Amino acid sequence: MPREASPTARALRALEILQTRPGATADELAERLGVTERAARRYVGILREAGIPVEAARGPYGGYRLGRGTRLPPVVFTEAEALGLVMAVLDGQPAAADVGDPIGAALGKVIRALPESVGRQAAALREHASAAPDRHSARPDPATTSALVAASAARRPVLLTYRSESGHEWEAEVDPWAVVVRYGRWYLLCHSHRAEAIRTYRLDRIRAVQQTGGEFTPPEGLDPVAALEENLGTGWEFSTRVVFDASVAEVAPWIRPPMGRLEPSGDGCVLVGSTSNPAMYAQEWLPSVPFAFHVAGGPELRSAVAALASRLAAAL
Repeated sequence: MPREASPTARALRALEILQTRPGATADELAERLGVTERAARRYVGILREAGIPVEAARGPYGGYRLGRGTRLPPVVFTEAEALGLVMAVLDGQPAAADVGDPIGAALGKVIRALPESVGRQAAALREHASAAPDRHSARPDPATTSALVAASAARRPVLLTYRSESGHEWEAEVDPWAVVVRYGRWYLLCHSHRAEAIRTYRLDRIRAVQQTGGEFTPPEGLDPVAALEENLGTGWEFSTRVVFDASVAEVAPWIRPPMGRLEPSGDGCVLVGSTSNPAMYAQEWLPSVPFAFHVAGGPELRSAVAALASRLAAAL
């Protein structure tokens, strides 16, 4: 049977909540701590007795806040939290095993700040675990990522300078709805002012970000991950249309979201989308689908498929 958290542990948890949610009421603290409102007020009292200035304000916009200049106690990780953090960093950034890497240096600082018993295990994990880099992953510029996250949080439109995989560069004014990480790649889910449509941009291909005037309101009930998956194959330079001699149900498991959208068509189905790299579409994506097909639209994709077919035929 798990032990009940001590009053001190709950008080520290209340401190964490106030750090992330300034203005939290006693009722909100109680709900997050799983205690009564009276108990939540008692934990606030424990923090004040420890010298941490917790200010209270009444009224509709009242609640508890930490006073200015509050010196917070050091962050304390449990063993599971510390090891989970090291594993997550190594999984997302294999180079973090190297102390010379910027992320590796930051991870080293975190490990050195841990209590000795926990830090020793975290250091051992980092030293002896190896991670193979994902060749499909791409690390965006931290400053670009920060600017987009800030604009998304403030609901401010931005002007992007973007360079596609084919080298084409353009500017686009967009409403940055959300930043989404998908299989090692970072994307911006946004609404394009010029296209009046949803667009998805790779963060590592964004060259510049500039906030513009005005505000935007994201769609109500937006699911960023689902919206990204649905729109990965739209809005690129070269249109694609591929007809398969199989049903949607048969073909769907083999189609990646960036390839486009499947639609029924007679006895088969059609894949409608766009791409910035017809050669990759022809050489890597289409051959992985184990059904007969023909390219019904997109001259660039048709040329890329013809070139691949010619090269393979010559190999025989």
